[in-house]
Amino acid sequence: MNSEHQLKEIAEKSAFKPQVIFKHSTRCSISAMAKGRLERSIAPDNADFYFLDLISHRNISNKISTEFNVYHESPQVLVIKNGECIYDESHGSISMDEIEEKVSW
Repeated sequence: MNSEHQLKEIAEKSAFKPQVIFKHSTRCSISAMAKGRLERSIAPDNADFYFLDLISHRNISNKISTEFNVYHESPQVLVIKNGECIYDESHGSISMDEIEEKVSW
């Protein structure tokens, strides 16, 4: 992700398909661990995935907190359905199994 405008698109697309946002800090070893764990997993086909480098795009990270009414954390994963965040998790609790469970309709 590199534009705040994408948040509107994500909210709109979430009416038809779950959207997953992974917020990553390039300065955090826990974030690197969570990112690596997700990259080694098989992502479900029934969701779109977005990656946000929050160090480079702090403004988008702040907008995500406001738009989807979640507390900012890093690393953090959010599942968006019907324009709302239905699940968010952070740090060592981020797992593809949990994401897959949440994106199933």
